[in-house]
Amino acid sequence: MVFSMLKVRNFRNFFLSEIIYAFGVGMSTVGANWYLMDQTNSTTAVGFMLALNVIAGFMISPLIGILTDRINRKTIIIWTYLIQALAIFGIAALFMLDEFKVGYLYLFSIVNGMGWTTYMSTSRSLLQELVTEGELINGNSLIEICLQVGMFTAGGASGIFYQYFGFEFILVFNAISFLISSLFIYRVQHKSIIRESSSDTFYTSFKEGINFLMKKPNVLFLGIAAIVPLVATMMYNVVLPEYVSNTVNGNSIDFGLADLFYGVGGFLSGLIAAPLAKKLSNRVTVILFFLLSISVLFALAWNHYVAILFLGSLLFGLCNSSLRIIMNTTIMETVPKSFMGRAMSVWMAISLVLQAVFSPGLGILIDRFSAGFGFIFVSGLMLIGFVIFQIVVRTRSVNVQEGLNQRCG
Repeated sequence: MVFSMLKVRNFRNFFLSEIIYAFGVGMSTVGANWYLMDQTNSTTAVGFMLALNVIAGFMISPLIGILTDRINRKTIIIWTYLIQALAIFGIAALFMLDEFKVGYLYLFSIVNGMGWTTYMSTSRSLLQELVTEGELINGNSLIEICLQVGMFTAGGASGIFYQYFGFEFILVFNAISFLISSLFIYRVQHKSIIRESSSDTFYTSFKEGINFLMKKPNVLFLGIAAIVPLVATMMYNVVLPEYVSNTVNGNSIDFGLADLFYGVGGFLSGLIAAPLAKKLSNRVTVILFFLLSISVLFALAWNHYVAILFLGSLLFGLCNSSLRIIMNTTIMETVPKSFMGRAMSVWMAISLVLQAVFSPGLGILIDRFSAGFGFIFVSGLMLIGFVIFQIVVRTRSVNVQEGLNQRCG
């Protein structure tokens, strides 16, 4: 049973730290999107804010990847949480002492982007250290539960808190959650995997990481396929404010509930993905969830009912989270621990570039046409991820068959 891993004190502390951090990030991200839409009525502005988020993350990703493979990963996470908390307390004070300024939200987005990129690279690398190879799929299932239940369940709370207390309250709550999360990660006891050649220059370290992936193109493209659901989720967040406001005629509570249902889907993925993959095989399960996700997003493009949006969000969350669980497990089984930080930073950088390119254009597309076109775009993005995955699987099969033929010959 997947939850049996929580009996282990170390993993339990890691789990609690992850879910509290994700809850704080989810509260502030959903709140910021709605706040900006509420103040400007512009999906383009929401898209630009997301672009700033990802550009900041992209700029820091090479440094974080190298540091993750050279410095204790637990230490990096603790300092990231503390610095983020201090910065967000400061931004909350700016909103309280001054009137609304879009620049404050853009500053928040930059801080959030840098913190999120650091979190994704270091926490996944730390997970790989904390569990055995046989426990990886259960560990990834629980962490996906943390991420989705924490982040997107927070969406429901964020809509209510925004309605009755305001965005400033959400920011303060976000900063406090980071402090609490740092306390739990501090309680994790482990021996970090530090590279033996840690005296190498940063350039040499980064070059080694790039060379590792270039020599293993199947691993590189499997990682790219694995980040497509993450990019699609971020694009979903660009589409959602306009979709809720004008397509289904909802309010901030409906907006938060749509994210809440995504989180419910993410929670279910933590229970369903591993057993289903064991029964059907990883490949068949990934194909199933890709196709279902593509279909759901395309169907949402023609919907005008808030109840259907909630159902679609639940299915989208179930599919995308399941895809990440299965593909991230395969990646962790394939990539050595000493390279994991740099490999994750490369994939995160690619993810951030895609988000930075797509999000402003998607915002303009939605403002010019409708949010339905946004969901068609996201559906097409998932289709591209599916095609990449199929190519990787077929190439792997050919390589394995050629190896067998050579042995037989």
